Amino acid sequence: MVYYWPTMVKDCIDYAKRCQACQFHDNLIQQPPEPLHPTVASWPFDAWGLDVLGPITKSSGCHLYILAATDYFSKWAEAVPLK
Repeated sequence: MVYYWPTMVKDCIDYAKRCQACQFHDNLIQQPPEPLHPTVASWPFDAWGLDVLGPITKSSGCHLYILAATDYFSKWAEAVPLK
């Protein structure tokens, strides 16, 4: 099954223009942009990316957060629920 949404960008822009919170919140970082510096991993487990997502809707196991970890070398990703 394939989905095609030819007006996705326009629809997203229109939605953001109607979103009340989007009109009042701004990027508060007052620093000029800088070039990105790539993270290079030379071997497995050399560099990791970690993210904590949540709070989310409580699961049946009473978990409210998700810890996501990605190994930059192998691109292996793991996610574990947290209370």
